Amino acid sequence: MKFGKRLKQQMQGTLPGWRDKFLSYKHLKKIVKLIASAVPVLLNGSLEYGKAEAEFVYLLNNEIDKFNVFFVEQEEDFIIRNKELQQRIQKVIDRWGSNGSQPSKTIYEEEVGKVRKDIVDFHGEMVLLVNYSNINYTGLAKILKKYDKRTGALLRLPFIQKILEQPFFTTDNISKLVKECENTIDAVFPVEEEEEERKREVKEAITVTGEGIFRNTVAALLTMQEIRRGSSTYSQYSLPPLNLPADNDLIQLFQLSPPIPIV
Repeated sequence: MKFGKRLKQQMQGTLPGWRDKFLSYKHLKKIVKLIASAVPVLLNGSLEYGKAEAEFVYLLNNEIDKFNVFFVEQEEDFIIRNKELQQRIQKVIDRWGSNGSQPSKTIYEEEVGKVRKDIVDFHGEMVLLVNYSNINYTGLAKILKKYDKRTGALLRLPFIQKILEQPFFTTDNISKLVKECENTIDAVFPVEEEEEERKREVKEAITVTGEGIFRNTVAALLTMQEIRRGSSTYSQYSLPPLNLPADNDLIQLFQLSPPIPIV
């Protein structure tokens, strides 16, 4: 599958409010084609060519600014939501837990179930944000490769070095929140009881609705695995191996899509 189609697929599979925050890949491809077609006339290194390249870089920088603003806003929101969820869990335990002020197994299980759903959805959104970072980096790398190949320029390496320092590329904090979220699930919900219930809900999300955060999260994990998988095409432009854990049982419910080569 070509990257443009894969990107469109990812945009359709993410949250509705995120869809206009992705790379304007199709538009940038058109700009590269226009500049490349004019190279024989402009000549690489001429004043006119310099202006064309400056305009291209300006568009790329605008895209990066868009990524950074969106990513940082989501990251800040996730930090706040994580604290709120932790507080909700503690309140439920303190009030209706076995040692709480008003112990009630029925109410406790009901309230824990509500929190559990919110935690799983929250976890899924964070995975989607990591995928957002991955897919947009990949798109930028591919656009820069096209530009260098068609114009004879050497723009990709210095620009990639700049991208690696951008907020949207740095997913360490989100990855830590994902891990903390998983630890919370393990601590609050018994593994044996949760395993079958979780699989059942995932299957229902796939077979009944065909949509939802479950499906989108697993699809995002698949994409990230393929993007980051080392191969004969692995290079300095490739993303490092994926650190986020992926549930093999969930992954097996989907058919793997073709990888997105960086080079």
